[in-house]
Amino acid sequence: METYSLLRAFADSWYLLFMTMFFVGVIAWAWRPGSRAAQNDAATSIFRNDDKPARDGASGPAQHLNEGAR
Repeated sequence: METYSLLRAFADSWYLLFMTMFFVGVIAWAWRPGSRAAQNDAATSIFRNDDKPARDGASGPAQHLNEGAR
């Protein structure tokens, strides 16, 4: 059996099975019962330090974006 045929047979059978099981495993891991807290923490992490509005003289990305619009 030449190399191409061997690799093709492997990819058509075992590798397809491996990738399917990997996909199912990732989906099962994401939807497991204990992951809700971790997902909520990741979803709200961008608002974690958003206690007060930025100062008027603050130099940040938003200020540089507004300068181009003037």
